[in-house]
Amino acid sequence: MASMDVKAEVECSICLNFSTDPVTLKCGHNLCRDCIDRGLGTQEGSGGFSCLECRKKFPDRPALQGSITKRNIARPNQESRVFCTYCMDSPVPAVRSCLHCEVSLCDKHLKAHKKSPEHILCDPTLSMERRKCSIHKKILEYYCTEDETCICVSCCLIGGHTGHKMESLDEASEKKKETLWNVLQKLLTKTEKMEERVQSLQEHRRKVEEEAAGDTERVTVLFRDLRRRLQDLEKRILRDISGQAEGVSTSTFNFIRDLEIKKEQLSRKIRHIEELCNMTDPLTVLQESDTGDLCDTEDGDNEDRERHEKLLHDGGGLDVAGVLHTGLSDIIKGVNVHFYIQGAADILLDGNTASNNIQMSDNRKTASRSDIDQNYPETPERFQDYPQVMSSQSFSSGRHYWEVDVGGSHEWIVGMCYPSIERRGRKSEIGKNNISWGLDRSDNRYFVIHGSKDIPLPTNLSSNRVRVYLDYEAGRISFYDLCDPIRHLHTFTTTFTEPLHAVFNVFEGYIKICGGGDGRILP
Repeated sequence: MASMDVKAEVECSICLNFSTDPVTLKCGHNLCRDCIDRGLGTQEGSGGFSCLECRKKFPDRPALQGSITKRNIARPNQESRVFCTYCMDSPVPAVRSCLHCEVSLCDKHLKAHKKSPEHILCDPTLSMERRKCSIHKKILEYYCTEDETCICVSCCLIGGHTGHKMESLDEASEKKKETLWNVLQKLLTKTEKMEERVQSLQEHRRKVEEEAAGDTERVTVLFRDLRRRLQDLEKRILRDISGQAEGVSTSTFNFIRDLEIKKEQLSRKIRHIEELCNMTDPLTVLQESDTGDLCDTEDGDNEDRERHEKLLHDGGGLDVAGVLHTGLSDIIKGVNVHFYIQGAADILLDGNTASNNIQMSDNRKTASRSDIDQNYPETPERFQDYPQVMSSQSFSSGRHYWEVDVGGSHEWIVGMCYPSIERRGRKSEIGKNNISWGLDRSDNRYFVIHGSKDIPLPTNLSSNRVRVYLDYEAGRISFYDLCDPIRHLHTFTTTFTEPLHAVFNVFEGYIKICGGGDGRILP
């Protein structure tokens, strides 16, 4: 559609050919200069002039203005079509050009063209000079391989290419095409790899976005649930505190009331005894009938003392700290369940994989570098060239973590690997292959390593304890420095295709697998 619009723009409405030299009249129409000249010429002496297309009248012969825009549009269309040199009446597309005669030929004139050898035919072209030697003006027939340029016969005989290796244009062209074809194949392969990487990254981005959306939703739900749980816990504890205080207050009030009553009774006894003690008549004093009750001073004392002690010590208030700790622990357990966070994995060293310069503790938790050959039995699983040992446990799903005390060594690697890792040679070292991932300390510097690529960490560890965290389904292995607060060091992201084992490299000293974690939340 666009090409038809361009054609309409540059086609002369009189001759219906592409306007090679378009001009514009005052009425706005564009015509070939030749056509408008001939048309205006026929109108001489008729008393006026008019546009050959719309017939608009002009009192004087209109001045012809060249249309630069139309000419620029017409030029590429004109050059892209080669016409027969001999068809003068109307342009006929050429089928071949003769470099010797410097003409272009249609089918009719090609049949009548001489067939002698000096007449070299090629595809229709307007740039014949480009096919001739700029020095000798002869046709370019050879290719100088030393100077990498096209030359004519004279260049071979008397030019600056004497003695150089020559090839025919076809031969040189085929060789260049072969080279270009090889380059093309490499570029296509490279493009395919780039496309695969793009697709992989797009898939990774989509996966991350989905995981982020899922995590966002889960965190939102989690904190909504946490707020509800905390509010419920707050209400329950405050209710219990209020109830406990109210109970103690009521019991205390009742006891005080009972004591006040007994105190009033004692006051009456005291007054009565004082009256008896002040009497001068001995007969009246001796005949008093209730003096036994008046002299009983132990009545209810033990019961009141026990009741008093119980209120002071056993009813001293609610154990807020204990209740609060229990309630918060229950909430944290709910968080762990919500996010499928498991406790620290119980990692044990696999003696069948330990190299002969690794000594293991009896509980299989500590690996020490030893200068004494341990003379372990030969097994296919045993590391031969590096002081390494794997865990007996493997992980093929879920989320797990464990912690390693590295304070007893100045050079070590901790990480994870597939069981298919080589057991001897350079590629058997942790991180020196594509099937192991490690955190490395050497020369008092820290790196993460995978695929033989070391990535230096921006800062050193602040503690002697490292946490390794695995999320198998998400394809993540993360390392943390267990300082306060916990600091994330690095996360490797990939797609796991085999079970994973913990693996340790001890260049000197010892490292120790710790028991369960300290309960702190990962950042």
